[in-house]
Amino acid sequence: METADEKKEMEDLRKKWDPFLLKPVIDEEEKPTTFLRLFNYVVCAVVGLLVFAFGFFSKASLLLMITVTGSDSSTVLNKPFCRLILGCMLVVPNVLTFVKSLWKAIFKTSEMPSRPAIAFVCLVDVLVAGGTAVLIVIAMPHFNILNNTMILSGVCILPAAFQVAHQFLGFKLWTFIASLLSVFLVLTGYIAFFVDCFLQGKKSDSPSPGIMVYAGIAIACTLLVSLNWWENFTAMLPSKHLKSIHGSLQKSRNMTYLLSSCVRIVVTGAVVGGYTYATEDGRFFTVPYRLDITLSLFIIQVAASALCRWFSVIASKIHAFRRCFAFPMVLMSLAVLAFFIIIFGGRYAHFQQDIGCPNCSLSLYCQQSSSYIGHGVKQAGELFRDISNNLCNKTGIADQQQVSLVLIGVSSLSFWAGLVLSTVYVWFTKFQRIERTSKLFVRRLYEAAFIDQSMLLNVRLCQTQSEETSSTSESREHIVIYLCATMWHETYDEMLKILTSLFRLDKSQPKQHSRRKQMSIEAHIFFDDAFERRERKLNKYAVNLVEVIQEVYRIFMEEENSIFSEDYEMQRQKMVKTPYGGRLCYSLPKGNGLYVHFKDTSKIRQKKRWSQIMYMYYLLGWKLTKKYFDNKDNGDLKTLEEQLQKEKHNTYVLALDGDTDFQPSALMLLVDRLRMYPQVGAACGRIHPTGMGPMVWYQKFEYAVGHWLQKTAEHVFGCVLCSPGCFSLFRGSALMDNNVIKRYTTKATEAAHYVQYDQGEDRWLCTLLLQQGWRVEYNAASDAYTNSPQEFKEFYNQRRRWGPSTLANTLDILNTGRQIARRNPSISRPYIVYQIISVISSILSPATVCLMIAGAFRFVFKVDPNGSLCLALLPALVYIIICFNMKAEIQIMVAGFLSVLYAFLMMATIISIIGDIISEQTFLTPTGIFLFSLTTIYMVTALLHPQEFYILLYGLLYIITVPSAYLLLTIYSMVNMNNVSWGTREKQTAETSKRHSTSKGTEQHKRKWSFSCCNLGFRVSKKSEMTDDAETEQLIEVKSAEPAEDLMEMTDDEECWKRQLQSCSDRVEFDEVPLDEDEMLFWKGLIKQYLFPITEDEKTKENIMKDLRSLRNKVNFVYFIINSLWIVATFFLQLIGNTVSIEIPKIYFNGTRAPDAIWVDPIGFMFLLSFAGLLIAQFMAMAYHRLYTFIHLIAFIGTESSGPKEEHKLSKINFYDPDKLDF
Repeated sequence: METADEKKEMEDLRKKWDPFLLKPVIDEEEKPTTFLRLFNYVVCAVVGLLVFAFGFFSKASLLLMITVTGSDSSTVLNKPFCRLILGCMLVVPNVLTFVKSLWKAIFKTSEMPSRPAIAFVCLVDVLVAGGTAVLIVIAMPHFNILNNTMILSGVCILPAAFQVAHQFLGFKLWTFIASLLSVFLVLTGYIAFFVDCFLQGKKSDSPSPGIMVYAGIAIACTLLVSLNWWENFTAMLPSKHLKSIHGSLQKSRNMTYLLSSCVRIVVTGAVVGGYTYATEDGRFFTVPYRLDITLSLFIIQVAASALCRWFSVIASKIHAFRRCFAFPMVLMSLAVLAFFIIIFGGRYAHFQQDIGCPNCSLSLYCQQSSSYIGHGVKQAGELFRDISNNLCNKTGIADQQQVSLVLIGVSSLSFWAGLVLSTVYVWFTKFQRIERTSKLFVRRLYEAAFIDQSMLLNVRLCQTQSEETSSTSESREHIVIYLCATMWHETYDEMLKILTSLFRLDKSQPKQHSRRKQMSIEAHIFFDDAFERRERKLNKYAVNLVEVIQEVYRIFMEEENSIFSEDYEMQRQKMVKTPYGGRLCYSLPKGNGLYVHFKDTSKIRQKKRWSQIMYMYYLLGWKLTKKYFDNKDNGDLKTLEEQLQKEKHNTYVLALDGDTDFQPSALMLLVDRLRMYPQVGAACGRIHPTGMGPMVWYQKFEYAVGHWLQKTAEHVFGCVLCSPGCFSLFRGSALMDNNVIKRYTTKATEAAHYVQYDQGEDRWLCTLLLQQGWRVEYNAASDAYTNSPQEFKEFYNQRRRWGPSTLANTLDILNTGRQIARRNPSISRPYIVYQIISVISSILSPATVCLMIAGAFRFVFKVDPNGSLCLALLPALVYIIICFNMKAEIQIMVAGFLSVLYAFLMMATIISIIGDIISEQTFLTPTGIFLFSLTTIYMVTALLHPQEFYILLYGLLYIITVPSAYLLLTIYSMVNMNNVSWGTREKQTAETSKRHSTSKGTEQHKRKWSFSCCNLGFRVSKKSEMTDDAETEQLIEVKSAEPAEDLMEMTDDEECWKRQLQSCSDRVEFDEVPLDEDEMLFWKGLIKQYLFPITEDEKTKENIMKDLRSLRNKVNFVYFIINSLWIVATFFLQLIGNTVSIEIPKIYFNGTRAPDAIWVDPIGFMFLLSFAGLLIAQFMAMAYHRLYTFIHLIAFIGTESSGPKEEHKLSKINFYDPDKLDF
């Protein structure tokens, strides 16, 4: 026996001759940080330039349209039409607001505002819309374009006054002075503007109302328009009436804006229409409209305004608010003003050159400006001529009146400075990356006539104030993340992946930085079936886990030191005896904790769902909730309850599988979703299957299409129905909500429970969250990698679990769709319809594939329609009979054989279709259009995912295996629904083997035939130790070698596994510590209440098996009857012929029409249209989701700290490509 000194001496010597590490060699996942930072700067610069450019064009086009409407413009003589165009410019944002609100009202849950709120909002909207229309359409055409440019900034007068009142109450000196100066400067601008108009009016001989009248109207209208942002600047005022209205509006945004936009459209139309009718001189229908100018200005103004607002939101979300939003907006009015002055000066210079008089005066130019168009595009020349005429006629430029020019300059500078000071708070606004638009801006969308003013004044003021006065903002609160991995029979390499990810996260988020980063992490591994049955030792998988932890610990410790440095001291770790087995407590190199929970199947229930229940109750119940109940006598109960709710809301649980590999950034991207959006209960990332071989290649494309199109569509149209347990972040308050954890503990007692609860626990948990009103989201930038089945049998068994479970949970949601739509704001009735269409297409997939195969026989081998349909149905019918009457191994063997045959047929079909398109000189056939559209959508989708573009190479494999995946696999899943075994990583215990051999020894070589397609038991081949029914029995009965009442007793045999760990851990030493007495009672109570091993008598097990077979028979009867009806309907439509078919013209490549036509049956045509519509909707959702994923990624790059300069060499290890893995 080695002494401690000998062991230490050997370990010191070993370091000298064994410096080699078990370290993966793999390509880096991420590009160099320098490139990403540079890319972030480029994107921010482009966004800022686009905000400025689109805002500039929006403002300039509007002012040009106002100038064209003026009486001194000769470009467009039909002034009533110009006014109508101006009115249309004003109502476009309201139309967009109406459409957006209607969309949200349809797809989200919306409430009605209170009557006082409706009355107040409608009154304000009438005043604002009327003031805007009168100002733009009636008053401003009478002023010069310079005054028009800057007077728009006068709408900040009331917001500045509200800020003075607010800052006076709170009295922050510098903001109070800024707001007061803003009011003073705007009033100065009004005075200078009015005096200038007075001077201009004295020179006018027009009999129409004087310009001073219009000046007064303009000032009054700007005051009315400034009411538009009342909600933003009155939120902090101490008025109960206003607070009541604010509260009502917060709950009823969609319905309020639906009503508000309608009111504004009506009022604007009434003002514009009434004024046009009153001033109509009979020229509306006789004078040319000049659509080339008016419509061009309209389109430019509408498009530029919408794009300016959209890029402003992007600038805010990518955390480039000051440089890409505030700075361009502040300079916009000055830039437009300078543009008009430069145009005037440039034309004056060109005029001097054209007439050969370099010293000609401005007076001469102004006298001839009405006839001088200049060079270049005629339409631009005419508009620039109007600018010159406007400035010559309505300013003192022609007479060089310095007083008038000074007044224009003073008013312009005053208005601009007033706007800047009234929105100075914008520069100090603090928010998180990808902040919600509703938290950034108060009102929805923008004001067409005030693009820069409306965007600046719309930035939420109270958000800045709350950031300054309170530290309890949700986005800045400290969060706790529990990483919980479930393990069973993972291999050494799989364990290495998850452990490296956990250590990598520990390196990225050191415990000593948890306060600064406002985040704490703690990792837990729950290991099922960790002990050998008899010897009370850890099995080989558990021992492997301990060795992997030790090896990864050594790597991360030694990588920071020189190879010749002194040996590091590895911390002593802890070992704890627990009622469920045992626990190892590790302190990771950077201080975070890692806890390994070894479960004994004789003491606690096994399988993944019960492990999840175990850690949910331990982390959220014992560690989170208990401390508040212990302190309920020492504090205010209301405060204590608020603190409890806050901590529940800011506690996250990351569910992991035992082979998941992820980067710290992937977790942070999911954290962003939960931090920013309180209603999000769970978020999942992009799951990448890993492995080698054709099955993995197929799954790579399948996963890609599923995430690219299906998950994004669910996220955009409603919310994700399944957040996979291999990498999903859950909110603690969502899991602790009513009917979630508690119902998740339901023991399967009915046949349907085994299918829905135990075969797809991840999907069922998400179903419970959705039913409670929580949102489940998908983040495509958060990548995680997990092993996928590499063998045909393992793949079929995995999908045998997933298929029925997915169908059961989706039908559960659809069955309660009305209740969910009322409770969950992210799920609407149209989204329920979308899911119904998806389910119908999924159910009809076997029949659809059979019809497709029939078409392939008819197309390739020229078989008549009836014969081709029979040939297509025959293999499916034979396989159904085999699945009902043969064991699983034979079913999978037959499926593999048929899959190969179908693959050859599909390949021949694809080649034949392409050849037919070439020979017929047209692809405008249903088959050609479908193939071309599908290829185009996949190509464009892949281009939008450039890092995954190579996955298209696996698309051909996916297409030729469609019959296997959607016909054979569906049949196998449905017929084997009664087999509720796990299917992957299965093993058989000695007790089960012995019981099975004794109880059925006389029947091992017998077959029990039953015409009811179910009650079959076969002798399994030598490679298999159990029948399918025996595997199911193993699932529904957890074996125990000891009496139930002795399961939680600590015996001397428990010391065996501790000695085993001490002996196999050459670098890590464990100190045995006792379990806290209260925690001991907790575990005993939890096991007794929810996790006690299930023991069923033979009669109960037989009843369960009987119920499972009965459920299988009923479901399969309905399922295959529906598919049969679909096939029969199509068959009889083919018999009828062209009588009820739809004729589609045949078009050649050159555009000419062929003499013959293409005939399609109506059912097939409608199904094709439905599928195409579904695919197009998913594609549009993908494009939208991809854009905002890109925004999130840019924001993350720009805000996430880069960490220490000397980055850990393993900090970027990723196992996403095992093809390059080498040890």
